[in-house]
Amino acid sequence: MINKKELCKFLVEAKKFTYASGDATKEIKEDNKSKTLIFESEDFKYHDNFFGGEPYGGREVVFFKDQPVYMMVYYGYVDGKIDNFSNIYKVLRGALLLIPEENPYRGPKEYIDGDYKYSNNFKGEVDNFSGEETITFKGEEIYKAKYIGGFVDIKR
Repeated sequence: MINKKELCKFLVEAKKFTYASGDATKEIKEDNKSKTLIFESEDFKYHDNFFGGEPYGGREVVFFKDQPVYMMVYYGYVDGKIDNFSNIYKVLRGALLLIPEENPYRGPKEYIDGDYKYSNNFKGEVDNFSGEETITFKGEEIYKAKYIGGFVDIKR
């Protein structure tokens, strides 16, 4: 059985060194037009495979000793009236760098960067959870993403 605390600690490390790290992240461009980010540490391996652009969607999978044990799927988008996404995704990356170890799904419950506010509402624990994150600019919602995930293939 996978240790929840070890998994949570690994997820924080993996997510901070992949998408949240920004330009430092190395992407593998897949033949199906998706991109994959990979992080490994000891017996754990993390794959984040996504499509997008705008809007975007993807999945994260964690393997422990080469067996899949966790996954999360996600889908997000920026309001159609917005032309320049760079500030929004800068705020998102800033929030994702603050991922809490006790709930390592996306960012913290709240993060403020100037006139931007990131909010993350979720329920459940790492073995079975769902949530929604938003970014507002001066109180107007301009970004939203939903996610769901938990343990997989635990009973063999």
